[in-house]
Amino acid sequence: MNLLFGTEAKTLPITKEMVKQAYRKVRSNHGSAGIDKESLEDFQADLSGNLYKLWNRLSSGSYFPQPLREVEIPKASGGKRKLGIPTVSDRIAQEVVRAYLEPRLEAQFHTQSYGYRPLKSAHQAIKQVQENVRQYAWVIDMDIKSFFDEVDHELLMKAIGKHVEEKWVKMYISRWLESSVQTKAGTLIPKEGKGTPQGGVISPLLSNLYLHYVLDK
Repeated sequence: MNLLFGTEAKTLPITKEMVKQAYRKVRSNHGSAGIDKESLEDFQADLSGNLYKLWNRLSSGSYFPQPLREVEIPKASGGKRKLGIPTVSDRIAQEVVRAYLEPRLEAQFHTQSYGYRPLKSAHQAIKQVQENVRQYAWVIDMDIKSFFDEVDHELLMKAIGKHVEEKWVKMYISRWLESSVQTKAGTLIPKEGKGTPQGGVISPLLSNLYLHYVLDK
């Protein structure tokens, strides 16, 4: 399959290879369609053209994400958890930035932080807890209610600014944070300065950075 979609030089340092690698990652994770109802299979029907269009917009600064599709899933403890599902193109775009930023931010995180971390698992976290209880006489157990829904955008962008100088990275993260959510009824709900969608590709990395300063630091 030909993925050599054009040779033009663009304003921002986003390469075609970055977009192709991001697509492969998104494809391996599968996932459902966003508000445009375009599945991965639909996207692949014109793969070269769709990747070229996305690269063209990302590298020129003209990319804007579509609203998120709201999906409710049952929680084990009762009630429902709301997810915000980006479109396939938006998932690929988020993966481009996530892959670009992750090594830099990972270097800052605490070694005993395990949530949403590459090459770290819940089993490793349990093993670490087993070792910690032999050294400490107390434990703190906290559950942050509606964390993904309540993340403060201003504080998050402040944390990002400590590690990210690139204006294009901060521009795209801001656009994703500000994306509205479309309910099942078709109503668009604005973010109003808080929340990063649970279901977004880049949300776990952004959340870890936020919690790094709120808890670990």
